[in-house]
Amino acid sequence: MTNLFYEPPLEVDTNQISKILSKISIPWTITIGYLTIILIVPMVALILKSSTLGFTNFWEIATSDVAVSAYQVTFITALFAGFINGLMGTLLAWVLVRYDFPGRKIFDAMIDIPFALPTAVAGLVLATVYSRNGWIGQFFTPFDIQIAFSRLGVFVAMLFISLPFVVRTLQPVLQEMEKETEEAAWALGATDWQTFRHVILPPLIPPILTGVALGFSRAVGEYGSIVVIASNIPFQDLIAPVLVFQRLEEYDYVGATVIGTVLLLVSLILLLLINFLQKWGNSYAKN
Repeated sequence: MTNLFYEPPLEVDTNQISKILSKISIPWTITIGYLTIILIVPMVALILKSSTLGFTNFWEIATSDVAVSAYQVTFITALFAGFINGLMGTLLAWVLVRYDFPGRKIFDAMIDIPFALPTAVAGLVLATVYSRNGWIGQFFTPFDIQIAFSRLGVFVAMLFISLPFVVRTLQPVLQEMEKETEEAAWALGATDWQTFRHVILPPLIPPILTGVALGFSRAVGEYGSIVVIASNIPFQDLIAPVLVFQRLEEYDYVGATVIGTVLLLVSLILLLLINFLQKWGNSYAKN
């Protein structure tokens, strides 16, 4: 008697499995594993830790007056620093690549100082130079402008640490640009402005946006130099990373986790927006 409910065993296609396994290469596995351990797991752990508070408590801590003020100081100042460095970094990269002058290599090497200098040392140097009696700050004292230990000091520190990203991103692109293209535009009767707008600028937009994005990200996460040059007073020049550290000093681990989660989420949103602008820049350069 045959069993009506009998199901034949599933046949395993060994060839298909071997094809799938062959596509999973060792470099791919190492890359995904490394990114998971270094990036994904810490971010997920931070979000899950803060989510245990419940939405009401999370929202109350995240939108407190001190936290909102710290967000504004951090992101708005970082955006202004990124915009200024986008302009000045482009000019510096252009001069270092296109012009030959005495000491050019020295100035080119000095661009990397913010990379090599410890952030606390950078903050100490900036606070000394831009103080009321400092080499630069003394010129602003008669106008009652205080740079060190104010929000202007935060802005200067963000400019200092994020400048190399724009310059180093642009330099390879400028070095690969052929001057013959510009000469051809001039030969066809184009003015200097038309040559800059239609020949030089389009391929520079993607690296400029990339440098600005990297500099902005670096400025948002900066702590060492800003904690020295700023007064770190709430509602004045207190930035979010310093607020996180202050919460940890007060053993308020919950508050530190919530503020850190907000920084993470806002940074991801802004980086997605910047990536969209980069894609637009690439399409503009192609067209």
